[in-house]
Amino acid sequence: MPVPQSALGSTGLSVSRLGLGLAALGRPGYINLGHADDLGRNYSPEAMQSHMHQMLDAAWQAGIRYFDAARSYGRAEEFLGNWLRQRQPEAAVIASKWGYTYTAGWQVNADVHEVKAHTLPVLQRQWQETQAHLGAWLRIYQIHSATLDSGALTDQALLRALAALKQDGVLIGFSVSGSQQAQTIERAAAVHIDGVQLFNCVQATWNLLETSASSALQAAHALGMGVIVKEALANGRLTRRNTDPTFNDRLQALHQQADRLQTTIETLALAAALAQPWADVVLSGAATLEQLRANITAFEVRWNNQAAICLSELAEDPRAYWETRSKLPWN
Repeated sequence: MPVPQSALGSTGLSVSRLGLGLAALGRPGYINLGHADDLGRNYSPEAMQSHMHQMLDAAWQAGIRYFDAARSYGRAEEFLGNWLRQRQPEAAVIASKWGYTYTAGWQVNADVHEVKAHTLPVLQRQWQETQAHLGAWLRIYQIHSATLDSGALTDQALLRALAALKQDGVLIGFSVSGSQQAQTIERAAAVHIDGVQLFNCVQATWNLLETSASSALQAAHALGMGVIVKEALANGRLTRRNTDPTFNDRLQALHQQADRLQTTIETLALAAALAQPWADVVLSGAATLEQLRANITAFEVRWNNQAAICLSELAEDPRAYWETRSKLPWN
């Protein structure tokens, strides 16, 4: 079945319910479990661009129309921009993010992979870089991992610069991460410039292990914001690749429901995110064609109250969740 389409909040954009995130496809190293195997440890820029283009072609063929990049995703914007110019796809919705600078030097085992700075000079520099790669294709520009202490939501000069971009026709969004996702979303939703709500959309981590932002996302959606879900598989922790012995009981609960609904635990976890009534787009972090095809079958899962109730017990304390995530190795 083709990927269903949906409205992105009250932005006026039509988007696919499933999007393709490029975090695992634009750089050699990432924190997803098994990432090195997914790329076949072939990290030449030519090989990685060819692989990303294969993924983009398959996603487009399946009906995916939402694609998510970032300045810190290595050469993701460059690879994506080359694909857009070659294919000229109509109705593609392209989003990218600013605020992190890629510093790994195309190495998997770099000491520092990215550096965060939510300042006006970084916005100005990275906007020009993003424009060079994506140009008029860019529809949504997001603050990358806004937090209460990053300064992004209180710097008036920065916020007015974002408002100016919005007046020029680019939708402005923000992504969040960390144990205070909900509070950050609430703070951002209250940001108005000259009486107008600044942010058009929010991208947040939501999965069966990290549900703490649910109410804040529902409230943001009620205000007209588009909601994009990232990390629905918890960077691989909600897949069969998770061999952490302390996770066995939760994996068993996942397997029980997956067996009952005749699907896999990965597909079930993605279906859980798609089932949230406020989720306009759920990002697939697929790094292989096999994963992408499996992700698309999430629309066939007959998610129901029994699954929701049984799997609600998987939710972790957000501080514990983010502490575990911070320890996932780059590979």
